Amino acid sequence: MMKIYLVRHTAVDIPGVMCYGQTDVPLKETFEEEAQIVKTEVDKLSPDIVYSSPLSRCTKLASACGFGNAIPDNRLMELNFGEWEKKQWNEIDMSVWETDWINPPAPGGESFMQMYDRVSSFFEELKSRNYNSVLIFTHGGVISCARVYFKQADIKRAFELMPKYGEIVDFEHKTNIL
Repeated sequence: MMKIYLVRHTAVDIPGVMCYGQTDVPLKETFEEEAQIVKTEVDKLSPDIVYSSPLSRCTKLASACGFGNAIPDNRLMELNFGEWEKKQWNEIDMSVWETDWINPPAPGGESFMQMYDRVSSFFEELKSRNYNSVLIFTHGGVISCARVYFKQADIKRAFELMPKYGEIVDFEHKTNIL
């Protein structure tokens, strides 16, 4: 059995309610305190391997938790919101997502389904490895995809279960015994 722990990055320092997706945004000034809380929980784990989104909000948390050598993987990045990135949510014309937010991409970006496919490819590859415990520093959208992938959520409800900043969510993958 493989245990997979996904850690959402800590709170970000953005103006208002900004759509930031794959934009590399700074962390709040409370980062040190938040990171210490996460580290206390992460210290209880014994991961065989550690991965991280390459975005600084994840790599900084990984380093603060003692995993500066976490393996970066682009498949662990947040949804690419394209033209919506760096805009306030109330300024975005989201009519493209009114009836279906899963399949159509954000203008110039990707769809939830495209993100799900890339995150799934990461987990498919991970399943072929012989790890007991895996630690991943990533984003809320990726964790939502993981909930769908590991059958803990229906895809239509994926974003209703967004983890809090600094939250650790775990999954189990039962390995096939021949």
